[in-house]
Amino acid sequence: MYGLAGNIYSESAIRKIFALKQRPLFNPLIVHIKSIEQLPELAREIPEKARRLAEAFWPGPLTFVLKKQPRVPDLVTAGKDSVAIRIPNHPVALALLEALDFPLAAPSANPFGCISPTSAAHVAAYFPDSLKMVLEGGDCKNGIESTIVGFENGTPVLYRLGS
Repeated sequence: MYGLAGNIYSESAIRKIFALKQRPLFNPLIVHIKSIEQLPELAREIPEKARRLAEAFWPGPLTFVLKKQPRVPDLVTAGKDSVAIRIPNHPVALALLEALDFPLAAPSANPFGCISPTSAAHVAAYFPDSLKMVLEGGDCKNGIESTIVGFENGTPVLYRLGS
């Protein structure tokens, strides 16, 4: 689905995402990265099962919740000691991430509590006066949020069943 993206290291960008979505600050954001090699930049503990799942399902709609590195801003993680991370499986999103030297926080591009958008037209309709641009990526294939998996003592725990 379409997302609102911002540099995780820019407090201004992250605050704009929260404000635009009208999302509560206690609700953490998912961080998008371009490759598995970028994972240690954000996560300090990466269980072997997480690595194996990442190799099998990334890029794709699978998000991991892992212990965060100190450099990951608390604003992104809502003050939690963990960070949600994934690699999207869309050529436009991947090209954008490849062009950047920082990860992106990218929650769905909809007001908090509304249906997630699956086209650029949906995003434009949600934010007719507040977004300067929508990066066109065509209609989305799945239209369902990512599956979220955490780890307790190295064992996977399903937090959200998604696509």
